[in-house]
Amino acid sequence: MESDAALPVLDPVEQRVVGSLLEKERTVPASYPMTLNGLRTACNQSSSRDPVVDFDDRMIMDAIDRLKARGLARMIYASSGARTVKYRQVLDERLALGSDERAVLTVLLLRGPNAPGELKSRTERLHGFEDRAEVAATLDRLAHRPEPLVQELARLPGQQDNRWIHLLGPVEITTPDPGRAGPAASAVPPGEASETVLAGGSAARDAKVVMAYDQVATAYADQLLDELDAKPFDRWLLERIADLADGCPVADAGTGPGQIAFHLAAAGAEVTGFDLSPGMVDEARRRFPELSFAVADLTALPRPVADATGWGAITAWYSLVHLAASELRPAVALLAGALRPGGWLAIAVHLGDEARPMTELFGVAVEVTFALHHPDRVLDAVETAGLVDIEWYRRGPYVGAETPTERMYVLARRPS
Repeated sequence: MESDAALPVLDPVEQRVVGSLLEKERTVPASYPMTLNGLRTACNQSSSRDPVVDFDDRMIMDAIDRLKARGLARMIYASSGARTVKYRQVLDERLALGSDERAVLTVLLLRGPNAPGELKSRTERLHGFEDRAEVAATLDRLAHRPEPLVQELARLPGQQDNRWIHLLGPVEITTPDPGRAGPAASAVPPGEASETVLAGGSAARDAKVVMAYDQVATAYADQLLDELDAKPFDRWLLERIADLADGCPVADAGTGPGQIAFHLAAAGAEVTGFDLSPGMVDEARRRFPELSFAVADLTALPRPVADATGWGAITAWYSLVHLAASELRPAVALLAGALRPGGWLAIAVHLGDEARPMTELFGVAVEVTFALHHPDRVLDAVETAGLVDIEWYRRGPYVGAETPTERMYVLARRPS
Protein backbone atom coordinates (compact mmCIF):
# COMPACT_ATOMS: atom_id res chain seq x y z
CA MET A 1 0.00 0.00 0.00
CA GLU A 2 1.19 3.52 -0.75
CA SER A 3 2.32 5.66 2.14
CA ASP A 4 -0.40 7.94 3.49
CA ALA A 5 1.97 10.85 2.89
CA ALA A 6 2.39 10.06 -0.80
CA LEU A 7 0.03 11.50 -3.39
CA PRO A 8 -1.77 8.63 -5.19
CA VAL A 9 -0.81 8.33 -8.85
CA LEU A 10 -3.64 6.97 -10.99
CA ASP A 11 -3.38 5.73 -14.57
CA PRO A 12 -6.15 6.80 -17.01
CA VAL A 13 -8.33 3.73 -16.33
CA GLU A 14 -8.02 4.17 -12.56
CA GLN A 15 -8.86 7.86 -12.92
CA ARG A 16 -12.07 7.05 -14.77
CA VAL A 17 -13.07 4.32 -12.30
CA VAL A 18 -12.46 6.47 -9.22
CA GLY A 19 -14.06 9.51 -10.83
CA SER A 20 -17.17 7.51 -11.72
CA LEU A 21 -17.46 6.16 -8.18
CA LEU A 22 -17.05 9.65 -6.74
CA GLU A 23 -19.73 11.02 -9.07
CA LYS A 24 -22.32 8.27 -8.63
CA GLU A 25 -21.95 8.27 -4.83
CA ARG A 26 -23.40 11.79 -4.91
CA THR A 27 -25.77 11.68 -7.89
CA VAL A 28 -27.35 8.20 -7.47
CA PRO A 29 -26.75 7.24 -3.82
CA ALA A 30 -29.44 4.53 -3.98
CA SER A 31 -27.25 2.60 -6.45
CA TYR A 32 -24.05 3.05 -4.46
CA PRO A 33 -21.82 1.12 -3.80
CA MET A 34 -21.82 0.05 -7.45
CA THR A 35 -21.98 -3.32 -9.16
CA LEU A 36 -19.48 -4.10 -11.90
CA ASN A 37 -22.18 -3.60 -14.55
CA GLY A 38 -23.15 -0.24 -13.12
CA LEU A 39 -19.55 0.87 -12.86
CA ARG A 40 -18.82 -0.16 -16.45
CA THR A 41 -21.83 1.84 -17.64
CA ALA A 42 -20.71 4.85 -15.60
CA CYS A 43 -17.17 4.71 -16.98
CA ASN A 44 -18.34 4.35 -20.58
CA GLN A 45 -21.25 6.82 -20.60
CA SER A 46 -21.13 9.27 -23.50
CA SER A 47 -22.18 12.34 -21.50
CA SER A 48 -20.08 14.25 -18.94
CA ARG A 49 -16.95 12.32 -19.95
CA ASP A 50 -13.84 13.35 -21.83
CA PRO A 51 -12.64 11.28 -23.52
CA VAL A 52 -15.46 8.81 -24.10
CA VAL A 53 -14.07 5.30 -23.55
CA ASP A 54 -15.15 1.69 -24.02
CA PHE A 55 -13.75 -0.23 -21.06
CA ASP A 56 -14.55 -3.93 -20.71
CA ASP A 57 -15.08 -5.80 -17.44
CA ARG A 58 -11.49 -7.04 -17.33
CA MET A 59 -10.03 -3.53 -17.60
CA ILE A 60 -12.28 -2.27 -14.83
CA MET A 61 -11.63 -5.24 -12.55
CA ASP A 62 -7.88 -4.93 -13.04
CA ALA A 63 -8.10 -1.23 -12.13
CA ILE A 64 -10.22 -2.03 -9.06
CA ASP A 65 -7.66 -4.63 -7.96
CA ARG A 66 -4.86 -2.05 -8.25
CA LEU A 67 -6.90 0.54 -6.36
CA LYS A 68 -7.77 -1.96 -3.61
CA ALA A 69 -4.11 -2.91 -3.19
CA ARG A 70 -3.31 0.77 -2.57
CA GLY A 71 -6.18 1.38 -0.17
CA LEU A 72 -8.20 3.53 -2.59
CA ALA A 73 -11.20 1.24 -3.20
CA ARG A 74 -13.09 -1.45 -1.32
CA MET A 75 -15.35 -4.41 -2.08
CA ILE A 76 -18.75 -4.60 -0.40
CA TYR A 77 -20.89 -7.76 -0.26
CA ALA A 78 -24.68 -7.62 -0.17
CA SER A 79 -25.98 -8.32 3.34
CA SER A 80 -28.75 -10.60 2.09
CA GLY A 81 -29.76 -12.53 -1.00
CA ALA A 82 -27.27 -13.19 -3.78
CA ARG A 83 -23.67 -12.49 -2.89
CA THR A 84 -23.39 -9.59 -5.30
CA VAL A 85 -20.07 -7.76 -5.05
CA LYS A 86 -20.20 -3.98 -5.10
CA TYR A 87 -17.45 -1.39 -5.12
CA ARG A 88 -16.83 1.91 -3.38
CA GLN A 89 -14.02 4.43 -3.46
CA VAL A 90 -12.15 5.78 -0.43
CA LEU A 91 -10.00 8.32 -2.25
CA ASP A 92 -11.90 11.21 -0.67
CA GLU A 93 -11.13 9.80 2.79
CA ARG A 94 -7.47 9.25 1.87
CA LEU A 95 -7.13 12.86 0.70
CA ALA A 96 -9.40 14.35 3.41
CA LEU A 97 -11.48 16.21 0.84
CA GLY A 98 -14.20 18.69 1.69
CA SER A 99 -17.44 18.58 -0.30
CA ASP A 100 -16.35 21.42 -2.58
CA GLU A 101 -12.89 19.95 -3.13
CA ARG A 102 -14.38 16.55 -3.82
CA ALA A 103 -16.74 17.98 -6.46
CA VAL A 104 -13.98 19.83 -8.30
CA LEU A 105 -11.66 16.83 -8.29
CA THR A 106 -14.46 14.55 -9.52
CA VAL A 107 -15.06 16.69 -12.60
CA LEU A 108 -11.34 17.05 -13.33
CA LEU A 109 -10.94 13.26 -13.16
CA LEU A 110 -13.87 12.70 -15.52
CA ARG A 111 -13.59 15.61 -17.95
CA GLY A 112 -9.95 16.65 -18.18
CA PRO A 113 -8.85 20.31 -18.09
CA ASN A 114 -11.61 22.73 -17.01
CA ALA A 115 -11.88 26.45 -16.39
CA PRO A 116 -13.51 27.70 -13.15
CA GLY A 117 -16.68 28.72 -14.99
CA GLU A 118 -17.00 25.26 -16.52
CA LEU A 119 -16.42 23.66 -13.14
CA LYS A 120 -19.20 25.70 -11.56
CA SER A 121 -21.77 24.45 -14.08
CA ARG A 122 -20.45 20.89 -14.16
CA THR A 123 -20.44 20.43 -10.37
CA GLU A 124 -24.05 21.51 -9.79
CA ARG A 125 -25.20 17.99 -8.83
CA LEU A 126 -22.12 17.43 -6.67
CA HIS A 127 -21.80 20.68 -4.69
CA GLY A 128 -23.63 23.99 -4.73
CA PHE A 129 -21.05 26.67 -5.50
CA GLU A 130 -22.42 30.18 -5.09
CA ASP A 131 -20.37 31.67 -7.90
CA ARG A 132 -17.24 31.31 -9.98
CA ALA A 133 -15.15 33.04 -7.30
CA GLU A 134 -16.02 30.28 -4.85
CA VAL A 135 -14.81 27.68 -7.37
CA ALA A 136 -11.58 29.65 -7.83
CA ALA A 137 -11.06 29.71 -4.06
CA THR A 138 -11.47 25.94 -3.89
CA LEU A 139 -8.97 25.46 -6.71
CA ASP A 140 -6.51 27.73 -4.97
CA ARG A 141 -6.85 25.76 -1.76
CA LEU A 142 -6.28 22.47 -3.59
CA ALA A 143 -3.25 23.94 -5.36
CA HIS A 144 -1.63 25.09 -2.11
CA ARG A 145 -1.88 21.90 -0.13
CA PRO A 146 1.44 20.42 1.07
CA GLU A 147 0.82 17.87 -1.72
CA PRO A 148 -0.93 19.97 -4.42
CA LEU A 149 -3.88 18.24 -6.05
CA VAL A 150 -4.48 20.62 -8.95
CA GLN A 151 -2.47 22.88 -11.24
CA GLU A 152 -3.43 25.89 -13.33
CA LEU A 153 -2.50 25.80 -17.02
CA ALA A 154 -1.52 28.83 -19.06
CA ARG A 155 -4.31 30.44 -21.07
CA LEU A 156 -4.36 29.48 -24.74
CA PRO A 157 -5.32 31.74 -27.66
CA GLY A 158 -9.08 32.08 -27.92
CA GLN A 159 -9.74 31.01 -24.33
CA GLN A 160 -11.50 33.32 -21.90
CA ASP A 161 -10.03 31.74 -18.79
CA ASN A 162 -7.22 29.52 -17.60
CA ARG A 163 -7.93 25.80 -17.33
CA TRP A 164 -7.00 23.53 -14.43
CA ILE A 165 -5.96 19.89 -14.23
CA HIS A 166 -5.70 17.41 -11.37
CA LEU A 167 -2.29 16.05 -10.34
CA LEU A 168 -3.32 12.48 -9.57
CA GLY A 169 -1.75 11.10 -12.75
CA PRO A 170 -1.29 11.85 -16.45
CA VAL A 171 -3.88 14.14 -18.04
CA GLU A 172 -4.45 14.47 -21.76
CA ILE A 173 -4.31 18.18 -22.54
CA THR A 174 -5.83 18.93 -25.92
CA THR A 175 -5.67 22.16 -27.90
CA PRO A 176 -9.06 23.83 -28.38
CA ASP A 177 -10.70 23.52 -31.77
CA PRO A 178 -8.80 26.02 -33.99
CA GLY A 179 -12.06 26.82 -35.75
CA ARG A 180 -13.25 28.41 -32.51
CA ALA A 181 -9.94 29.84 -31.35
CA GLY A 182 -10.01 32.95 -33.51
CA PRO A 183 -7.35 34.43 -35.79
CA ALA A 184 -4.82 34.87 -32.96
CA ALA A 185 -4.52 31.11 -32.44
CA SER A 186 -1.01 29.86 -33.13
CA ALA A 187 -0.50 26.64 -35.07
CA VAL A 188 1.53 23.94 -33.35
CA PRO A 189 3.04 21.29 -35.64
CA PRO A 190 0.92 18.12 -35.44
CA GLY A 191 3.80 15.66 -34.85
CA GLU A 192 1.94 12.67 -36.34
CA ALA A 193 5.15 10.72 -36.94
CA SER A 194 5.92 10.38 -33.24
CA GLU A 195 2.42 9.03 -32.52
CA THR A 196 3.57 5.62 -33.78
CA VAL A 197 5.18 5.05 -30.36
CA LEU A 198 1.61 4.63 -29.06
CA ALA A 199 0.59 2.07 -31.70
CA GLY A 200 0.01 -0.60 -29.05
CA GLY A 201 -1.09 1.80 -26.32
CA SER A 202 0.88 3.65 -23.65
CA ALA A 203 1.07 0.66 -21.29
CA ALA A 204 2.62 -1.54 -23.99
CA ARG A 205 5.04 1.24 -24.91
CA ASP A 206 6.11 1.70 -21.29
CA ALA A 207 6.63 -2.03 -20.87
CA LYS A 208 8.89 -2.11 -23.94
CA VAL A 209 10.86 0.87 -22.68
CA VAL A 210 11.43 -0.72 -19.27
CA MET A 211 12.42 -4.04 -20.81
CA ALA A 212 14.81 -2.40 -23.26
CA TYR A 213 16.59 -0.32 -20.62
CA ASP A 214 16.73 -3.18 -18.15
CA GLN A 215 18.43 -5.26 -20.84
CA VAL A 216 20.87 -2.56 -21.92
CA ALA A 217 21.60 -0.95 -18.53
CA THR A 218 25.18 -2.18 -18.06
CA ALA A 219 26.22 -1.61 -21.68
CA TYR A 220 24.57 1.82 -21.62
CA ALA A 221 26.48 2.82 -18.49
CA ASP A 222 29.79 1.51 -19.85
CA GLN A 223 29.32 3.56 -23.03
CA LEU A 224 27.85 6.82 -21.69
CA LEU A 225 28.99 7.26 -18.11
CA ASP A 226 31.67 9.77 -19.16
CA GLU A 227 29.69 11.36 -22.01
CA LEU A 228 29.65 14.83 -20.40
CA ASP A 229 33.44 15.05 -20.73
CA ALA A 230 32.87 15.81 -24.43
CA LYS A 231 29.81 18.07 -23.95
CA PRO A 232 30.83 21.49 -22.60
CA PHE A 233 27.43 23.09 -23.20
CA ASP A 234 25.61 20.39 -21.20
CA ARG A 235 28.09 20.75 -18.35
CA TRP A 236 27.62 24.51 -18.26
CA LEU A 237 23.83 24.29 -18.21
CA LEU A 238 23.73 21.56 -15.56
CA GLU A 239 26.03 23.58 -13.33
CA ARG A 240 23.78 26.59 -13.81
CA ILE A 241 20.73 24.52 -12.82
CA ALA A 242 22.49 23.36 -9.66
CA ASP A 243 23.11 27.01 -8.81
CA LEU A 244 19.49 28.04 -9.57
CA ALA A 245 18.21 25.35 -7.20
CA ASP A 246 19.83 27.40 -4.43
CA GLY A 247 20.22 24.51 -2.02
CA CYS A 248 16.73 23.07 -2.60
CA PRO A 249 16.41 19.38 -3.59
CA VAL A 250 16.89 18.54 -7.28
CA ALA A 251 15.29 15.63 -9.17
CA ASP A 252 16.89 14.08 -12.25
CA ALA A 253 13.93 12.52 -14.08
CA GLY A 254 14.90 9.65 -16.36
CA THR A 255 18.32 9.45 -14.74
CA GLY A 256 19.52 6.33 -16.56
CA PRO A 257 22.80 5.12 -15.04
CA GLY A 258 23.17 8.39 -13.13
CA GLN A 259 25.75 10.43 -15.05
CA ILE A 260 23.58 13.58 -15.15
CA ALA A 261 22.72 13.25 -11.44
CA PHE A 262 26.40 12.84 -10.62
CA HIS A 263 27.34 16.03 -12.48
CA LEU A 264 24.58 17.95 -10.70
CA ALA A 265 25.83 16.63 -7.35
CA ALA A 266 29.40 17.54 -8.23
CA ALA A 267 28.14 21.08 -8.92
CA GLY A 268 26.71 21.25 -5.40
CA ALA A 269 23.12 20.07 -5.88
CA GLU A 270 21.28 17.83 -3.43
CA VAL A 271 20.07 15.46 -6.15
CA THR A 272 17.93 12.33 -6.39
CA GLY A 273 17.77 10.37 -9.62
CA PHE A 274 14.56 8.66 -10.80
CA ASP A 275 14.08 6.20 -13.64
CA LEU A 276 11.28 3.93 -14.82
CA SER A 277 13.77 1.09 -15.39
CA PRO A 278 14.75 -0.88 -12.26
CA GLY A 279 17.82 -2.09 -14.15
CA MET A 280 18.98 1.47 -14.75
CA VAL A 281 18.39 2.40 -11.11
CA ASP A 282 20.43 -0.62 -9.98
CA GLU A 283 23.21 0.42 -12.34
CA ALA A 284 23.13 4.01 -11.07
CA ARG A 285 23.34 2.85 -7.45
CA ARG A 286 26.29 0.61 -8.30
CA ARG A 287 28.16 3.35 -10.17
CA PHE A 288 27.35 6.20 -7.76
CA PRO A 289 26.68 4.66 -4.32
CA GLU A 290 26.98 8.03 -2.62
CA LEU A 291 23.86 9.35 -4.42
CA SER A 292 20.16 8.56 -4.02
CA PHE A 293 18.22 6.80 -6.80
CA ALA A 294 14.70 5.36 -6.99
CA VAL A 295 12.30 3.80 -9.50
CA ALA A 296 9.62 6.29 -10.58
CA ASP A 297 7.85 7.55 -13.69
CA LEU A 298 8.80 11.09 -14.67
CA THR A 299 5.08 11.98 -14.74
CA ALA A 300 4.66 10.82 -11.13
CA LEU A 301 7.73 12.04 -9.26
CA PRO A 302 7.45 11.75 -5.47
CA ARG A 303 7.93 14.89 -3.42
CA PRO A 304 11.35 15.43 -1.86
CA VAL A 305 11.52 14.21 1.73
CA ALA A 306 13.12 17.43 2.92
CA ASP A 307 10.71 19.85 1.21
CA ALA A 308 7.02 19.02 0.81
CA THR A 309 6.50 22.11 -1.36
CA GLY A 310 8.30 20.41 -4.26
CA TRP A 311 11.62 20.24 -6.06
CA GLY A 312 13.89 23.24 -6.42
CA ALA A 313 14.78 22.02 -9.91
CA ILE A 314 13.98 19.07 -12.15
CA THR A 315 16.16 17.95 -15.04
CA ALA A 316 14.76 15.78 -17.84
CA TRP A 317 17.79 15.11 -20.02
CA TYR A 318 16.43 13.32 -23.12
CA SER A 319 13.81 11.73 -20.88
CA LEU A 320 10.92 12.62 -23.24
CA VAL A 321 12.42 10.63 -26.10
CA HIS A 322 9.86 7.82 -25.93
CA LEU A 323 6.77 10.06 -25.68
CA ALA A 324 4.46 10.88 -28.57
CA ALA A 325 3.95 14.53 -29.46
CA SER A 326 0.45 14.38 -27.96
CA GLU A 327 1.97 13.39 -24.61
CA LEU A 328 4.35 16.33 -24.29
CA ARG A 329 1.85 18.77 -22.77
CA PRO A 330 0.59 16.47 -20.00
CA ALA A 331 4.10 15.20 -19.24
CA VAL A 332 5.59 18.69 -18.94
CA ALA A 333 2.58 19.88 -16.93
CA LEU A 334 3.10 17.09 -14.41
CA LEU A 335 6.83 17.81 -14.17
CA ALA A 336 6.04 21.49 -13.63
CA GLY A 337 3.51 20.55 -10.96
CA ALA A 338 6.22 18.70 -9.01
CA LEU A 339 8.30 21.89 -8.70
CA ARG A 340 8.16 24.13 -5.65
CA PRO A 341 7.03 27.71 -6.38
CA GLY A 342 10.02 29.40 -8.00
CA GLY A 343 11.54 26.02 -8.96
CA TRP A 344 13.18 25.39 -12.34
CA LEU A 345 12.52 22.80 -15.03
CA ALA A 346 15.25 21.94 -17.54
CA ILE A 347 14.52 19.75 -20.57
CA ALA A 348 16.86 18.40 -23.26
CA VAL A 349 15.36 16.86 -26.41
CA HIS A 350 16.36 15.59 -29.84
CA LEU A 351 14.82 17.76 -32.57
CA GLY A 352 12.94 16.45 -35.58
CA ASP A 353 9.55 15.03 -36.46
CA GLU A 354 9.97 11.30 -36.70
CA ALA A 355 9.92 8.03 -34.83
CA ARG A 356 12.96 5.77 -34.98
CA PRO A 357 12.34 2.08 -34.17
CA MET A 358 15.46 0.44 -32.76
CA THR A 359 16.29 -3.27 -32.60
CA GLU A 360 19.77 -2.84 -31.11
CA LEU A 361 21.42 -0.53 -28.58
CA PHE A 362 25.09 -0.78 -27.62
CA GLY A 363 25.26 -4.31 -29.01
CA VAL A 364 22.15 -5.52 -27.12
CA ALA A 365 18.98 -6.65 -28.94
CA VAL A 366 16.00 -4.47 -27.93
CA GLU A 367 12.58 -3.39 -29.21
CA VAL A 368 12.03 0.29 -28.54
CA THR A 369 11.14 3.43 -30.51
CA PHE A 370 12.66 6.89 -30.10
CA ALA A 371 10.64 10.04 -30.88
CA LEU A 372 12.14 13.31 -32.13
CA HIS A 373 10.11 16.46 -31.41
CA HIS A 374 9.53 19.76 -33.18
CA PRO A 375 10.90 22.75 -31.21
CA ASP A 376 7.60 24.66 -31.41
CA ARG A 377 5.79 21.71 -29.84
CA VAL A 378 8.31 21.53 -27.00
CA LEU A 379 7.97 25.25 -26.29
CA ASP A 380 4.19 24.98 -26.52
CA ALA A 381 4.24 22.28 -23.81
CA VAL A 382 6.39 24.45 -21.54
CA GLU A 383 4.24 27.54 -22.04
CA THR A 384 0.98 25.60 -21.58
CA ALA A 385 2.30 24.27 -18.27
CA GLY A 386 2.31 27.87 -17.01
CA LEU A 387 6.09 28.17 -16.68
CA VAL A 388 7.76 31.57 -17.04
CA ASP A 389 11.19 33.09 -17.69
CA ILE A 390 11.58 30.63 -20.55
CA GLU A 391 14.91 30.46 -22.31
CA TRP A 392 15.97 27.92 -24.89
CA TYR A 393 19.04 26.88 -26.83
CA ARG A 394 19.69 24.81 -29.94
CA ARG A 395 22.97 23.15 -30.86
CA GLY A 396 24.27 20.70 -33.39
CA PRO A 397 25.76 17.35 -32.38
CA TYR A 398 29.28 16.99 -31.06
CA VAL A 399 30.79 14.94 -33.88
CA GLY A 400 31.94 11.54 -32.74
CA ALA A 401 30.58 12.04 -29.22
CA GLU A 402 26.85 11.52 -29.64
CA THR A 403 24.00 10.62 -31.97
CA PRO A 404 24.02 13.05 -34.93
CA THR A 405 20.80 14.92 -34.15
CA GLU A 406 20.18 18.59 -33.42
CA ARG A 407 19.49 19.25 -29.73
CA MET A 408 17.23 21.69 -27.89
CA TYR A 409 17.47 22.73 -24.24
CA VAL A 410 14.66 24.58 -22.46
CA LEU A 411 14.97 26.19 -19.04
CA ALA A 412 11.88 27.66 -17.35
CA ARG A 413 10.62 28.61 -13.89
CA ARG A 414 7.41 27.86 -12.03
CA PRO A 415 5.92 31.18 -10.85
CA SER A 416 6.42 31.94 -7.15
